[in-house]
Amino acid sequence: MNLDRYGIIDRMKTMMHTEEDLRTELADRAAEDMMTAARTAPKAKGKDNLSIARVDYEGRMQIARHMRSMVEENRAASFFLRDAANLEESDALVLIGTRIKPMRLTGCGLCGLGTCENKERYDHVPCAFNTGDLGIATGSAVSRAADLRVDNRVMFSVAMAVLDLGLMGPDIRIINAIPLSIKGKNIFMDRK
Repeated sequence: MNLDRYGIIDRMKTMMHTEEDLRTELADRAAEDMMTAARTAPKAKGKDNLSIARVDYEGRMQIARHMRSMVEENRAASFFLRDAANLEESDALVLIGTRIKPMRLTGCGLCGLGTCENKERYDHVPCAFNTGDLGIATGSAVSRAADLRVDNRVMFSVAMAVLDLGLMGPDIRIINAIPLSIKGKNIFMDRK
């Protein structure tokens, strides 16, 4: 029987969506799940100093261009070029940043300045708990990506470009950048 004479096959083709057709949507969904995992990760004293964002295609291209300009201006190492190429190939990008705000714990001194009151005089010095919370949130986010089998890599170089551009605002002082890739081969491995 020739089903095509009734136009059934053509209609069925419009109902079918391949993974390639949905890749951007799937990567964005994974990024959003990662953002949720980062937000709900445990925080010191229950204080949330994180900022979490997903960057679209144009934003990723802008960051990659900036990474290249940082190398050209001798403000970054040459491996930023390799990482910029990875970012351009990526399907999504998650940013997780933290504000630097002391937790006001009695007798802490993990920042090296003795007390939170003393640390506040040095606003460029991170609170150990802010960076710890950032690490825990990043771990939760990449664990979620692993659960979804989405390739990812935490990239210092991308984070430095985001910080240099001021994309997350002036109060976000430390950032982890996590590009995602949904391809047949992990683009973040076997790099030159």
